[in-house]
Amino acid sequence: MAQLYGFPLLFLFLGGVGVVFLAHEIGWQLGKRNEGKGVSNHLAALEQVLLGMVALMVGFSFLMALTRFDARREATVNLANAIGTTALRARLLPEPTRTETLKLLRENAEMRTALSTSEKARTVLLARTNEIQEKLWEHAKTLSANDKEMVPTGLFIQSLNEMIDNQAKRLAELRNQIPEEIMAALFAICAISCGFAGYANRLDPLRSRWPSLTTATLVSAVIFLIIDLDSPRAGFLKEDVRPMVDLVAGMPVIPD
Repeated sequence: MAQLYGFPLLFLFLGGVGVVFLAHEIGWQLGKRNEGKGVSNHLAALEQVLLGMVALMVGFSFLMALTRFDARREATVNLANAIGTTALRARLLPEPTRTETLKLLRENAEMRTALSTSEKARTVLLARTNEIQEKLWEHAKTLSANDKEMVPTGLFIQSLNEMIDNQAKRLAELRNQIPEEIMAALFAICAISCGFAGYANRLDPLRSRWPSLTTATLVSAVIFLIIDLDSPRAGFLKEDVRPMVDLVAGMPVIPD
């Protein structure tokens, strides 16, 4: 399957609207063959079942996206707290490790405030993050080897380990999106339901096509909101990096 989240969100929305409108039009044209015969109770009941299935899928997908959105926000807060704690304990370290460590921690926090939308930029950011973590761990190993009884070193190592763990958790949450198969199934069920509604509208002369088209547009808008909510690096509802911004503002600036 093609990478659904790789497409621009506006393209997905317009494409989704186009698909459901096309399905409705196909159903409308197919209804011409039986025009004027009225809608049977069986047909009306089936239409309600399909619309109910759409509502169920939309609600299920929205809950999944909202849960992931909250998890990403919590992961960012936890990482900001871990970096802040590590920076505070790094002030207890001897020089020159203290200055070098604080510089690396500040750079690490500043990188977290950037919202990179390109895959290349995110790859570079991840590589630099791993490099910073490796340098910090080398400092911790050096301090531990020089004085194993030093309490500040032990506290720093503990907080550094928690910071690295929280960074991994945050990265996992950023990558944890709704499976594309579910989103494709949601679009498919919506299109089938709209096509069936168009068919039923054509059979019943008392019904207009505009209510079902309006419903299709609203459902497509909700699907767009779900995808936007589930895409932390694109769209309108981007990742909340304010905890990192506040952290950087409170960290001391170490001159080069």
